[in-house]
Amino acid sequence: MAAPVLAVRTGILFRSFKTFTTLKPFIPVISQYGVLTQTANYHPKPLKLNLKDPYIPDKTSEKTPEWQLTEKFDRKRYGRYGDASGIDPATLWPTDEKLEAMIKDEAEWHPTLEVMLKNISIREEEEAAKRRAKEKLIASNMAKMPKMVADWRRERSETKKKMAEEKTRKDKLLAEARERFGYAVDPRSSKFLEMVAEVEKEQKKKKKLLKRREKEEQAATPLAPADE
Repeated sequence: MAAPVLAVRTGILFRSFKTFTTLKPFIPVISQYGVLTQTANYHPKPLKLNLKDPYIPDKTSEKTPEWQLTEKFDRKRYGRYGDASGIDPATLWPTDEKLEAMIKDEAEWHPTLEVMLKNISIREEEEAAKRRAKEKLIASNMAKMPKMVADWRRERSETKKKMAEEKTRKDKLLAEARERFGYAVDPRSSKFLEMVAEVEKEQKKKKKLLKRREKEEQAATPLAPADE
């Protein structure tokens, strides 16, 4: 009884293994709808390099694509087929003008290590010179600082003194106007301004008389006799 059961189970297992081995390989593909199964049934053959009869485009034909007429395509064909491409390698070398332009571009965009080190040295020297000039300017300003502070303090003191004198003069004029008119006068009124002009005129006259008197006194004073 056990033998027939074992034979049935062995047959089922063999058929399952045969079915599994005949299935084609599959590749899971993730999409917006979930995981799909894509059967890999395309097996391309490797390309063979035909060195006996390589493809040579007809440059005189209008059907030949433009990209097959370029030097880049010729270099590619020569690199793949060599002499079998029918291309003269001398024609692939750049002309004197192109070579000069390439050298110029390389010197500008890809400088040599020596040039790069030289540029770095020049830039460092310029930065050092700027730093020294800045330090010199700071030292010069710091040396001038005590005098600048003293001048500022003197100017501030003189300004305060002038403001105080002006305030005293204004208060004196207001008191004189109050005494003259018998009431407090607005310093912006015409009466006050006319009085100020009159007072200033009288003060100028007094100064002139004082200077004249000093000159007369100096002229009247006898000169001391010179030593013999």
